[in-house]
Amino acid sequence: MATDQSPREARHREYNFDGIVGPTHNYGGLSHGNVASMTNEGKVANPRLAALEGLQKMRFVHSLGVGQGVLPPHDRPSLGTLRKLGFTGTDEQILAAAAEHSEHLVRLMSSAASMWCANAATVAPSCDTSDGRLHVTPANLQELFHRAIEAEVTGRVLGRLFADSKHFVVHEPLPGAGHFADEGAANHMRFSAPDREAVHLFAWGRSTFGEAAEVRRFPARQRREASEALARRHLLSPGRVIFAQQHPRGIDAGAFHTDVLGVSCDAFLMMHEIAFLDGPAITQRLRGLMGNALSVEVATEDEFPLPDAVASYAFNSALVTLDGGNIMILAPEESRENPRARAFLERVLESNNPVKRVEYFNLRQSMHNGGGPACLRLRVQLSEPEVAALGARMTFSAVLDDELVAWVKRHYRDRLLPGDLRDPMLARESLAALDELTTILQLGSIYDFQKV
Repeated sequence: MATDQSPREARHREYNFDGIVGPTHNYGGLSHGNVASMTNEGKVANPRLAALEGLQKMRFVHSLGVGQGVLPPHDRPSLGTLRKLGFTGTDEQILAAAAEHSEHLVRLMSSAASMWCANAATVAPSCDTSDGRLHVTPANLQELFHRAIEAEVTGRVLGRLFADSKHFVVHEPLPGAGHFADEGAANHMRFSAPDREAVHLFAWGRSTFGEAAEVRRFPARQRREASEALARRHLLSPGRVIFAQQHPRGIDAGAFHTDVLGVSCDAFLMMHEIAFLDGPAITQRLRGLMGNALSVEVATEDEFPLPDAVASYAFNSALVTLDGGNIMILAPEESRENPRARAFLERVLESNNPVKRVEYFNLRQSMHNGGGPACLRLRVQLSEPEVAALGARMTFSAVLDDELVAWVKRHYRDRLLPGDLRDPMLARESLAALDELTTILQLGSIYDFQKV
């Protein structure tokens, strides 16, 4: 299995921790600025198929010899949040009262968006940090309420996974509400090459205290100040960190996170020319730090118009390193079906770079909500001792795969509309399923309903 090759990284291996799609997966249209989420609002969702599609992706990546793990869904509807908002009584009474008060509130409480683990946290591996420990900060996701309520449970899950303080540091989410709004690894890239220290690129959309080019249509979610705080917290070398502003035109086109228009792996970067406000300067800075090892493929607007890039999610492909150091692009099926996207990926495959393989994957249920292959995973570089120190049972295996598939088929519905979210039977089914899942994953009690 290929590993990162710098002196401190030689014993590290990348793991992809994918989110298991939750039982309340639906098209609630909650994410302003996410074109797919807005377009598909109110359509029929299939939670069972969504979860099985996600597990199929994990199974495929695992079969390549790439490290693979899972992260659990969050408890939805979030009855604990409804209690904090003043609703009282039994679970059924609380849900009924919330639905009577606001149908939209029930949608917010029932979102399964935690499946997109690229937003779960930002990670710095131990080979990059000055104290030699892996650092992880759960994202506060302050820009959207239905996502901001994820931070607490995400912190509990990561605390169980990375419990050994000898190897890991799990920080609290950043404070400061919108002043330090943090969207996690969806706005973070890490570059590595032989005999080079890693470089961390933190992308941001707006600044709390400084001037920045403004978006006009959709909100810019990540604050520069949050990115700077993460770099400090994670004890990264300041000279190996780049802060890059997302291009406002890209955000207004629907690229709410950087990983909608750019993705990296090792010393390879694939991006749209509108990914960053000053893309040429960013690539020049990267070349200065990474040397000739850096390989960059840029799509121009003429070659790959922004609407096609956002619709196809070609830049939200998952890149993984295979044996021998070659890179595989795991792209969504929508990229095969879009002629501009397919032509660009074929051009990348034929160019002089480490990419030697492109595979297309059907993730329709996730894609209809605006989440592609890269959205579904949190990338974590781990050494062998760190893998051995992981808590719970969240590394993928054939046995765990079989258990999770059977679990999904037992508990998940195959049809769900936003109006169904007020059904107390759905809530009961979902919480029972998650209670069983915590046993399968050996997580203990991580959900509010398990503590009541």
